[in-house]
Amino acid sequence: MPKILENAREKVIAEARRQLVKNGYAGMTIRSVAGACGLGVGTVYNYFESKDMLIASLMLEDWQRALSSMRCGSDGEPMAVVRNVYAAIRDFSELYSKLFADGSASAAYAGSFQVRHRQLLSQLSEILRPMCEHYGKSDSEFLPEFVAEALLTWAVGGKSFEELGGILRFLFSDK
Repeated sequence: MPKILENAREKVIAEARRQLVKNGYAGMTIRSVAGACGLGVGTVYNYFESKDMLIASLMLEDWQRALSSMRCGSDGEPMAVVRNVYAAIRDFSELYSKLFADGSASAAYAGSFQVRHRQLLSQLSEILRPMCEHYGKSDSEFLPEFVAEALLTWAVGGKSFEELGGILRFLFSDK
């Protein structure tokens, strides 16, 4: 009779996240994750067809949490909404900074970058659209996407929100 593994998928994801954050892309392997979880390599492959799918799965979980955090803060004062979105992007970016800076990881994900970037912009634009409408700037789809791109660029680039906030206040002013 096969052994029943409680929460094996969740344990694998948690360990892979730990190793990825600590050791980077090259330092996290299916074998090292399986060993740390007390599982066979084949068992991990039952849940994830490759290292890249495992990484994509754990990053997706973290990104969904970030989006949830952004949406929870989307009912407040408009600039507070933007600050909340910025903070969630920055936190996610910092969590995966080793991965984003790793050349071998970049090469592995280069083919899907444009598609994923469009998805990010779409998700962020949806959250930012009400803020644009609050300022009477709902006449185009351009502005929420522009603000989303600015937030991504500045948060990932380590720029302060105060710098960006001043630019956004000017952009949304009637002057």
